[in-house]
Amino acid sequence: MNIFMRHLLVAEMGQDQTKQQVEKGLKLYQANQTDKALHVWTKVLEKTSDPGGKFRVLGCLITAHSEMGKYKEMLKYALAQIDTAREMEDPDYLTEGYLNLARSNEKLCDFQKTVSYCKTCLNMQGTTVSLQLNGQVCLSMGNAFLGVSVFQKALESWDVWEKALRYAHNNDDKMLESRVCCSLGELLDIQLKDYEKALFFPCKAAELVNDYGKGWSLKYRAMSQYHMSVAYRKLDRLPDAMECCEESMKIALQHGDRPLQALCLLNFADIHRCRNDVDKALPRYESSMCIMTEIGNRLGQTQVYLGVGKCWLQNKELDKALDALQRAQELSEALGTKLCSLKVHCLSEGIYRSKERQEELREQVVKFLQCVEELELYCGMCGESIGEKNQQLQALPCSHIFHLQCLQNNGSRGCPKCRRSSMKPGFV
Repeated sequence: MNIFMRHLLVAEMGQDQTKQQVEKGLKLYQANQTDKALHVWTKVLEKTSDPGGKFRVLGCLITAHSEMGKYKEMLKYALAQIDTAREMEDPDYLTEGYLNLARSNEKLCDFQKTVSYCKTCLNMQGTTVSLQLNGQVCLSMGNAFLGVSVFQKALESWDVWEKALRYAHNNDDKMLESRVCCSLGELLDIQLKDYEKALFFPCKAAELVNDYGKGWSLKYRAMSQYHMSVAYRKLDRLPDAMECCEESMKIALQHGDRPLQALCLLNFADIHRCRNDVDKALPRYESSMCIMTEIGNRLGQTQVYLGVGKCWLQNKELDKALDALQRAQELSEALGTKLCSLKVHCLSEGIYRSKERQEELREQVVKFLQCVEELELYCGMCGESIGEKNQQLQALPCSHIFHLQCLQNNGSRGCPKCRRSSMKPGFV
């Protein structure tokens, strides 16, 4: 089912003319006539007096602005939608409204608000419709926990997703399953560096798109290809990474998907950097930064600055590298993204060591170790850090993460961090 169709099918809109106009907007949007679709929906919003119809029109506007990367507009319509839902006093409408508020804040990297709105959704006592949304709620919550590098809570959210995915499986909701696979790949790839498993999940998402996605939005294929590209790059399979990223970028350009364009440009830059082609990497970082700034993706801006810093390091231009890393640190502190801070301190430590600036070196070492401790990025069995290099990991049902080899050596004695039984295997 097309992502917009639920805005028509979940509830009766009450006014045939309103419904017809919304359908007209949907057809225009599906034909890539975005401006005309937005014009139609805006006119409907101005004229309709039916709360149900207004709610659904706002839902279409929210989804359209999300896909265009206009997150501040998305948030504006989400706030209007929750006001409409409160007017109707219907738990299903309220759940969907709070979900859209959560998603809007997630896109704007306001992760604490995202978690708060997601918890409100999960506490709503709605009907079957609300239950169908729980998987999307947990997906957004897990992404927010990843945004602030709270890995154990992110994994706990995956556990909630398992229940939602079972419900989705019974109702053939393969779209949600593909989205969760991409997010799991991001956790294991970007965050924890278990690259083999990181590649498995987006490949699974791509399989779902190929098998079930004939009528889906092409964004699902584009996102799976993007996440596969990132995993291939981390595995140093650069030709495969470039091929997947090119396909993702092609779809993003066709559909005017600015957020995905920014991510692809960032990944292109990283691929060129891995090939030691700094001259090609830097312009792509700059292009990615322009879009990241335009759409308000501050986490993406942080990642761009980290990539630029690594480029200057490769060119032995240490002062320029420090400048880029300082900008990354300022953004990561504002967002509360501790993993980015950890990367900054690690890179800065190497620079100050080469410059023989002992005071700054000691400061970076202390901050790095503090980040490792706060993030619990170390194996509770061997004590070595997690997330510094490609390694096989395993999560227990309690969501604590260990080296796979350490768990195998531990036998069935349970989690050494919390001493809870681990009779069933973790799914990471």
